[in-house]
Amino acid sequence: METLFSIHINEITCTRCGRCVAVCPSHIFQQEKPRNPIDIQHPQNCISCGHCVAACPTESVIHTSFPPEKVHPIDRQLLPTAEQVMALCRARRSNRAFSDKPVPREALEQIVEAAHRAPTASNMQKVSFTVVTDPEMLRRITNLTLDVYGELIRLLENPLLRPILKHVVKQGYRYLPTFHRLVKAQAEGTDLILRGAKALLLIHTPADVRFGKADANLAYENGSLMAESLGVSQFYTGFICSAFDNDRKGRFQKLLGIEGQKLQAGMALGMPAFRFARYIDKKPADIKWI
Repeated sequence: METLFSIHINEITCTRCGRCVAVCPSHIFQQEKPRNPIDIQHPQNCISCGHCVAACPTESVIHTSFPPEKVHPIDRQLLPTAEQVMALCRARRSNRAFSDKPVPREALEQIVEAAHRAPTASNMQKVSFTVVTDPEMLRRITNLTLDVYGELIRLLENPLLRPILKHVVKQGYRYLPTFHRLVKAQAEGTDLILRGAKALLLIHTPADVRFGKADANLAYENGSLMAESLGVSQFYTGFICSAFDNDRKGRFQKLLGIEGQKLQAGMALGMPAFRFARYIDKKPADIKWI
């Protein structure tokens, strides 16, 4: 396979420290013994993760995918302490009590950037984002979600199909009361899908990406923590994702303009009506040390 980049090492500035050898997931960098010259072998296996460039202390790894304007020093004094990170994790909750205020565009941009910086399998970077703030589009997404659930209700309650389906889709019958509750609430004027969220972040990948769901949910967690740090409330839109999976007609793809893509995760966002004053301990972690 022809490579679209080139990699070489500046032998004059290279200290032969071996960091590029240690961090390369594709084992492109080879060093027979410590402090020996470093060779580059099979560059076509490079996944352009940038580890080599980021790890080199003397900027001696020259990779055309990462020109100087794409490489930035890390000021570790700006990084949060372990205690601060843990405090953020403890404070993060799925807050569905939104105010009428819109989510600032700058906050949404920071949330998306944080999500985009999450790792992806083999550094494929096939995760894409759709941000919805238009009230009419938010309403249409909610309505389509409930339309899909209405179809599921009719399918699961079909007297001719039920004897067969109850053995095939047991989980569907488990959630049947929930489907009814969602549809009934909407008919009575209560939106239990987006809960009045002013923005929706949808995370999707090409349908044939093997680790698309894992990649998207890694992105979600980054974005979720950034939202918490910005004071933006959010929750996981599991109902929308589930409806997408059960939409055999591709209506979500057409509505959102993401044909050929699979919705892997979603985040409803809004400014909080209030902030939580306390954090609650979870059940004891199920941990095995070996």
